Formats: sequence, structure tokens, C-alpha cells
Amino acid sequence: MSGEGAVASPCINVCRMSATTGLCEGCFRTLGEIAAWSGAADGERSAILAAVERRRAELDPWGGQLRGDCDR
Repeated sequence: MSGEGAVASPCINVCRMSATTGLCEGCFRTLGEIAAWSGAADGERSAILAAVERRRAELDPWGGQLRGDCDR
């Protein structure tokens, strides 16, 4: 693995697994991807991030912009 932390984690500290998708509701990673992250090389991390972006576009088209905006 090249310099640790060179590819930043997508974690936003909303660590909750969705029973529907099997993905973390905060970062859109699988449990396997989360577990592998710390030992992954930058290329592997980049591949995970690409998968995360595809999932986010499909499952969260507003990019989290609507989270927590309701004052009612």
C-alpha cells in the first residue's frame, strides 16, 4: 500500500447498514469494502470510491442535500 490516507475514506460518520441495500447509509460501501479499506492499496481504494459514486448516483440522486433539511 502506498502512503496511508492518500485516498481519503468516504466515511461521513453515519455508520448504519441498510437492510434493503446492504450498504452503509452514510458512505454507500458494503461491509466487505469497509473492512478492507484500511489494508487496501490506493488503486483498490479508488475502485471502491468509483463504486460508491455509482451507487450514490443511483440511490441518492440529490447527493445528500435533502438530509436533515426538514424543520417540521
